[in-house]
Amino acid sequence: MAKVADLYYQLDPWKIAEKGFDKNRSEVSEAIFALGNEYMGVRGYFEEGFSGATLLGSYFNGIYENSPEENRVQYKGIVKRSHFMVNAVDWLKTEIIIDGQRLDLNRVAVRDYYRELDLRSGILTRSFQITTGTDKEVFFKFERFLDMEQAQWGYQKISVCTKAENVELELTLGADFNSEHVSQGQNFWREIKKDTVGETTGILGETLTTKQKVFSGFYLKNNQSLSSEVVTRDKFIGHKFNVKLSRDNCFEVEKHVNNIVSKTPIATEKLWQKGIRDSQRQQQISYEQTKINQKVYWKKVWEKYDITINGDELNQQGIRFCIFQLQQTYHGQNKTNNIGAKGLTGESYGGLAFWDTETCCLPFYLLNNLDAAKNLLEFRYETLSQARLRATELDCKGACYPIATLNGHEASDLWQHASLQFQPSTGVAYGIFHYMNLSDDTEFLYGHGIEMLIEICRFLASRGDFSPTGEFGFFGVMGPDEFQMMVNHNGYTNYMAKKTFEYTLQTLSEIARVKPERKIELISELQLTQEEQELWKLCADKTLMLIREDGVIEQHDGFFKLPHLDIQEIPIEDFPLYHHWSYDRIYRNDMIKQPDVLMFQFLYNQDFSFESKKVNYEFYEPKTIHESSLSPSIHSILAAELGKNEAAYEFFGFATRMDLDNYNRNTREGLHTTSIAAAWMNIVYGFGGVRTDGPILQLNPTIPENWHDYEFKFTYKNALIAVKVSQKFVSLTKITGPDITISLYDKAVTLNDEVYEIKRNY
Repeated sequence: MAKVADLYYQLDPWKIAEKGFDKNRSEVSEAIFALGNEYMGVRGYFEEGFSGATLLGSYFNGIYENSPEENRVQYKGIVKRSHFMVNAVDWLKTEIIIDGQRLDLNRVAVRDYYRELDLRSGILTRSFQITTGTDKEVFFKFERFLDMEQAQWGYQKISVCTKAENVELELTLGADFNSEHVSQGQNFWREIKKDTVGETTGILGETLTTKQKVFSGFYLKNNQSLSSEVVTRDKFIGHKFNVKLSRDNCFEVEKHVNNIVSKTPIATEKLWQKGIRDSQRQQQISYEQTKINQKVYWKKVWEKYDITINGDELNQQGIRFCIFQLQQTYHGQNKTNNIGAKGLTGESYGGLAFWDTETCCLPFYLLNNLDAAKNLLEFRYETLSQARLRATELDCKGACYPIATLNGHEASDLWQHASLQFQPSTGVAYGIFHYMNLSDDTEFLYGHGIEMLIEICRFLASRGDFSPTGEFGFFGVMGPDEFQMMVNHNGYTNYMAKKTFEYTLQTLSEIARVKPERKIELISELQLTQEEQELWKLCADKTLMLIREDGVIEQHDGFFKLPHLDIQEIPIEDFPLYHHWSYDRIYRNDMIKQPDVLMFQFLYNQDFSFESKKVNYEFYEPKTIHESSLSPSIHSILAAELGKNEAAYEFFGFATRMDLDNYNRNTREGLHTTSIAAAWMNIVYGFGGVRTDGPILQLNPTIPENWHDYEFKFTYKNALIAVKVSQKFVSLTKITGPDITISLYDKAVTLNDEVYEIKRNY
């Protein structure tokens, strides 16, 4: 690969730290230091304002707006108007004036600058010194965090100190709905109400077209019991303190914030009153007690989710950063939430959820938080009606899940993606299959699960077709490799559809056997017919897979005849390619954006022999440019399985530190959630050799040669299991839960209360 790391942050196993201020890295650091708790997220922007490059981003899961303009292309099936996660209230809004000079780190000399994100508490701190225009030194410290359990609560603390005498400080803290959505170049909020009730100051805003509401209320407490002046402007309310600082006389102010969102219509007064009541409840808990609660919360998370690596400091920090961000992004709080491609860390990709939620993000939750995994699937059920509508827009039957969405409707107005890619639909089916492999939740499968499977099969059968020679497949599609479009018989699309048909028919047969009354309900409620089930079986049986004599599966019909491009010759300055190459130039060769054949060989890993995976890896890996963040991890996992240890390790480091080291030079746009989730898979599915696509969980651990040992945990069938791998031994420990049987190096092992240890299989 031509991509290289841009090392910048301090190396620490439990912290992400920035020592010394570099204004040219402001936007990258805003993404790295972003905080979230699934309910809301906030980038690491400077709350006091910054006149340099910045993206002031504050977001709420499921709060979105419609694009101001319709798509000028008005053909049927092409999305007329997109939607996106909208930049919302700046609840950290702060204005600081020192001796008549506004604090702006882009315009003042800064000394002793230090910023730190503590992964064990979720607390972000920043400190520095400046010299004012009157030659007085002033020290600042900022602190912020989001409550992980009372998710609508956020906190901010500012301390200002000086060793000089008579420093004039004006400090204004408030809530501001004037935030610009940068990618659209406008503000999408109107103010409905603002006021101060007792010790709570609040403001209520509403989005312009979706009419969703957000209440932001706050309470201020300072160490000098100073009174403040209420300040109001359009879409803003705050309090201003006038402070005379003197030697060893610091001023500290805490801000307790309560943000309440309404995704569905609610009366203004009802939301306002709820906001005031919740803010008053928040005031009963001290700032320090909330910090203690945060540390307790994260301690429990790390006890269950932590991965330790002995002998690799870079990747130890990297994998913990990934786990931390996964927990911040999503932990199953609400089934109307999903995982955006950038989480809650930026505007890129519109904050939308993509097809890789079920294929790349779901495994983390399946082996750590099964309830959260189920909620991700329930999101798809909640939006089934929108998927049905999308299928009709494409002149098909059943349900077609969108390539990108927040509300269940297709948000991508790029027809080549929205109308040609069906990974979301087969991904949902795979997610249901995968969830059932790791749970005994037949209630879900026979209920919401089978309804989704039936509708997905209807769509696939109507979108696919039979060739004159009788083979079934898909024509005019785009697979995961988005550098090839309007192709026929894409291997991924064909194979995933085949597996969807087979699993659905298997499930229907199971329902008919163990719960026949449910089969009768499906026939009645969904008009399920025997004829369409027979069609699905025929589609599965006749699915065309193009396989060369040496075992290489052709990515799509005609791929083998494409001109070859040596990807190693592409200059690093050309990345990302979408920004530097004309769109059509990308499509004219055999360069691959991300795994396609290798992707379905990973998902249905046990369907393929070692030899098949090896020959396909060696054919496709040299052609893959990894312009997608999920790509390195999938390659690393397969490389580890194939004994390609050096390649596995190289790809692993690329994934764990994709954002920390700004490999793609686009971290400033937001974190790569899929890469973060796939980096976790690198350890568990890659070096750990875990496979969960079969009837029993398999473990085939390997270890990089420069590691002394590593350890990870996962939950399987209600048992929490610790796996420790050294250069010589593998040990398995059942920490909690029932005795459980798994496969270790193809041998069944029952774990009980004793540690199971064997020599590592080389």
